[in-house]
Parts: sequence; structure tokens; C-alpha cells
Amino acid sequence: MKVTHVDVWVVNLPLTSPFTSSFETKTGETRTVVRIRTDEGVDGWGETMWGQPVAALVRKLAPDLIGTSPFALESFHRKQHMVPFFHGYLGYAAIAALDVACWDAMGKATGHALTDLLGGAVRDSVPLTALVTRADGATPEALAEHAARVVAEGGFPAVKLKGTGDVDGDVANLRALRAALPDTELRVDPNAAWSVPDSVRAGIKLEELDLEYLEDPCPGIEGMSQVRTKVRIPLCTNMCVVRFEDFAPAVRLGAVDVVHGDVYKWGGIAPTKALAAHCETFGLGMNLHSGGELGIATAAHLAVVASTPLLSRAIDSMYYLHADDIADPIPLIDGRLTVPRGPGLGVRVDEEKLRHYSAVNEREGDLTG
Repeated sequence: MKVTHVDVWVVNLPLTSPFTSSFETKTGETRTVVRIRTDEGVDGWGETMWGQPVAALVRKLAPDLIGTSPFALESFHRKQHMVPFFHGYLGYAAIAALDVACWDAMGKATGHALTDLLGGAVRDSVPLTALVTRADGATPEALAEHAARVVAEGGFPAVKLKGTGDVDGDVANLRALRAALPDTELRVDPNAAWSVPDSVRAGIKLEELDLEYLEDPCPGIEGMSQVRTKVRIPLCTNMCVVRFEDFAPAVRLGAVDVVHGDVYKWGGIAPTKALAAHCETFGLGMNLHSGGELGIATAAHLAVVASTPLLSRAIDSMYYLHADDIADPIPLIDGRLTVPRGPGLGVRVDEEKLRHYSAVNEREGDLTG
């Protein structure tokens, strides 16, 4: 079986409400969607972060995949190993789009779910984190009421606050969240908007709230290591350990307790599984970051979690925040997404919606990335 065609689309989809972090507010998501076609009539779908810049890179890489087997991923990755060096996150994202499409094709060709190809299921559903931001409440009390309502209605076992540059305001919000949700796992992610001194000061104040972890309060491995020596809250990152070259320095300096993986930021499914093995070897926790995945990308993340014992926490996912999708819905029941069991990714793409949201991107341009 050989790959004969690679098709690429960029889509814009709306969010149900604005999503605010320490550096942006977005009302929609831009994603790049890929389909590979083979000479045996098997298609494979992939989806990755961001828009036109990633799509252009995917189209540049595609000729290296055409004429090869989708099973020959080691050779493809070896050939592209310098792409992230020159293109950074864009390179990882572009490679991941094609990687996931190949895994989907492999599953369909063999009649096996991706979860089974990755070692088999250790869980058949995956808990999600409810994501809240300052856009959800003008005061700490209003934000806490919103979060409590989301947890009650959706059954989410964890809540994550997207932090801001206002350290004291974030602390006040977290105190209100804990008062409203005494039995829910609680996290905060300022996206490195706090300084090291502010991270230490805030972290000491937050110790009494029993946070699951504090994610990227400040920039860099060095800064995180300083905070970790003074604060008794586990530290998580998806900003200072973003490639395997960062792993040894982070372990050596004792900078983090939990690493956030991501198929699309780490360049594919096998690298994400390898990251889990690294974390388990060195006694670190691991969770999954969300970059705005639609159904195709979410299915890949679910397969990774379902087949990886270490990934036992409620994952970050913006899947439930999208107002629509280009694939049939994945069931969300009591705060948990059901892992698809069909061949490959186990999701069906609605090509009419794909064309519609691609046309939206052509009119509006990229919304994110």
C-alpha cells in the first residue's frame, strides 16, 4: 500500500463563548486538516494546530510521503528530523498532521482501532478538565458560580483556571473556586505571565487550597526550578519542556513534577508515547495539553490516553467548547469522552462541513496561530 495523494484544508470554527488566557482572547479556532489517500483505496485523516503557515509546510512535506507506505513512519520521521529545528512548533505541528493521518490509514487497513495499535486499552473513557477564564465571570464570586454550574451540569472532575498577569486577582479567583468546589481537582495556568518572585509569593498563598498543580507560572526551566524549591505545590509545564532536549535539564534542576504532552506539539503519536515513558522512568507525572483540537485530533489524543497507563489525570481539552465540528460528535458523558473503537481514529469526517469551514477560513483568514 502506497500513499498517492495528500489533501490539505485550513478551517475556522467558532467557540461557544470567548476564551481568554494571559496573552489572548479568541472567539474561534483555526486548524489544519489533512487527508492521505492510498492506491488501495484507504484514506487517513489528520488534524493539527494552527492554519496557513502549517498548511504550507504540510504541502511542502507531502511529496516525501507520496509513494511510500503509511506504515513506514520511522523512515518519514527520520527524513524530517531537522524540520522542527528550522520551523519550531510549526514543524512539529506539520509533521504530526501527516503522522496522525498515517496512523488512521494503518488502523483502517488492518481493521484495528488506533488504541489497539498502540498497545491496547487500559481505559475506555477519558475524564476532561473544565476550562474557565476571566471572561466567564467579572468577579471571583461570579467566576466561581459559573465554574460550579459547569461542574454540576457536565460532571467534570477537575477545573483549570487560565491565569493572567494579575497575580493577586488570580489568587482571589482560585480562593473563590476552591470555596465553591471543595472536592474538585483545581489547577491554574498563567502561561508564564508571573515573575519568579510573584510565583513564589502566590504559590505560598495557594498552598492551603490543595491545588493539583501549578502550571507554568513563570518562564523557563531555571525560573521554574527556583519556584519549586520554595513552593509546596507540584509544578506542571507545557512551555519549558517542549522537546526531548529539554527533558534532562528539567530533571537535573528539579524544575517540574508534571509534563504536558501533546501529539501536535511533540510531532506525532510515537513521540508522545515516548514522552510518557521518559516521565515514568524519572518519576514524573504527565498529562495532555490542549491546542484547540476538533474531533479528528481529539480522537488521536484519546487513543494515546486510552493506551497509556501513566495518563490517568483529567486531560485538558477544548473539544467541548467548540460550537461545531467537522467530524461526528464523540460522546461526552459525565465529564468523560468515550474512546472511539472504530478502525483507525474511529471518527467519520463530514466533508460538507469541511468544505464549509474551509471557505470560512478563506474569507476570514486565520483566527489563531
